[in-house]
Amino acid sequence: MKEGRIIKGIGGFYYVDDSINIYECKARGILRKNNETPMVGDKVHFSILNQEEKLGMVEEILQRKNELIRPPVVNVDQAVVVFAITQPEPNLSLLNRFLVLAEGQMLDIIICFNKIDLQQQKDYMWMVDIYEKAGYKVLLATKENSDGIEKLKRALCGKVSVFAGPSGVGKSTLLNQVQSNIHLQTGGLSTKNERGKHTTRHVELIPLNQRGWVVDTPGFSSLKIDFTEEAELQYCFPELRSLAGNCRFSSCLHENEPSCSVKKAVEDNLIAKERYESYLQLLEEIRSNRRY
Repeated sequence: MKEGRIIKGIGGFYYVDDSINIYECKARGILRKNNETPMVGDKVHFSILNQEEKLGMVEEILQRKNELIRPPVVNVDQAVVVFAITQPEPNLSLLNRFLVLAEGQMLDIIICFNKIDLQQQKDYMWMVDIYEKAGYKVLLATKENSDGIEKLKRALCGKVSVFAGPSGVGKSTLLNQVQSNIHLQTGGLSTKNERGKHTTRHVELIPLNQRGWVVDTPGFSSLKIDFTEEAELQYCFPELRSLAGNCRFSSCLHENEPSCSVKKAVEDNLIAKERYESYLQLLEEIRSNRRY
């Protein structure tokens, strides 16, 4: 058997790259019987049924190091979360939700604010400050900014990166700038509601010339966080996580408890108020989900 990586899955067919060829494979029935479903990003053992036509059979799915639900992809090294500074207007609550999901999967995270040519720097740097203060790497980009594209290229080198964000923020356009032969379809905004038109119809691993892979995915507009517990949520916020153990009570959830190091950090402007309020909002959402 040979080893390869699933780079695309459509209609029950899985396209496996072994670094030399790409094989069109079906999954062995025993996998379905064992409730094992191949996913994009899976490293697999596969057999060759027809070398000339590049046909094969997925025999075994190797152990996964992580698994994302939306986008449905596995074995990812880092998440590049793209939000536009305008058109559409940034939804920081949605951004924080995706960051929580990526933190929960132990991914390295890069935030890319796109379309910076559409506003003056003073009008968007407050967002950059919030996330740099939280400890995230932030890139600024536009399709006309070669410096931003070069920084993005270097960040993607040698990594399997999920490229995600709401529709219409320019994910596909940026990827086309990173590597011109990708030729991803791009779409503008719906004039009716300023939401992005969906241009990516399936999840696919795209090989990069400078090594590494990126995942272009359909945009999303909502993200549930019911995968985590109340006490665990704080560890998905790096600025809160860094203060773990500094509160009077070891079980502190940083709400109404006295001598709370997180609330003190918010008061001292060491933690952005917007991020803290988002944490409280998500904490309440987790509780509400548990009631039903």
